[in-house]
Amino acid sequence: MTKSGVPTARRVTAEWAVALPGFDAWRPLRLVRRVGPVVQGVCLDRTTSGDGYTPTAHVHALTREFPVVSLTLGQRLEGSSGQPESVLFARHESEYRRAVDALRGQSVLSLGEEPPSLEQIVRAYHSAVSARYDRGLPPAVVEMEDSVLVAAAAGRADLLQEGLALAGELAGLWPKHRLPLDWPGAARWLEGLRARAADGALRATIDHQIAQHRLAEVRDCLAV
Repeated sequence: MTKSGVPTARRVTAEWAVALPGFDAWRPLRLVRRVGPVVQGVCLDRTTSGDGYTPTAHVHALTREFPVVSLTLGQRLEGSSGQPESVLFARHESEYRRAVDALRGQSVLSLGEEPPSLEQIVRAYHSAVSARYDRGLPPAVVEMEDSVLVAAAAGRADLLQEGLALAGELAGLWPKHRLPLDWPGAARWLEGLRARAADGALRATIDHQIAQHRLAEVRDCLAV
């Protein structure tokens, strides 16, 4: 607690970790746990003014080299109006428990002590990718790739084939003008995705990401 009575980021993180015992306090305002090749997390993202934070549930696939733990499939805490809701640091003590309960209820993936299964995580990716297409938003290429690579890393051939089928369907529907400038075309992209899913180096990528982001001490829910 600071002299002004406002809790420090470290204290806020610690109290959220107590309220969400399935997660570990990883960094200030970041809580995470591993579900095999996936990091599931809660980010207490500082507001632009810096006087509060917006809780966001998210995942991050360890199956690609990436410089940070991303907020993929991010779900920000929403208020009754459907808009993102923040908690002021000055009101943290009186409001954070309600925010924890609300985020638990809104999150597609379980934030309880029992983690979501890999199947639930992969299907959440699939739902998000399809929803982006249905809403006319830019194609969710990275999320589609992540779902396939996570399934491959987990040895789930059923989910892998399901993901490749969805990727093949959407690759033929995505508007070309909304795809990345370096998009190689549907056929080459699918061929490359299949090759990456079959690559024996996928495990090495996961291990490197764990080391790079200092996640070795974070509990792996599939290892217990």
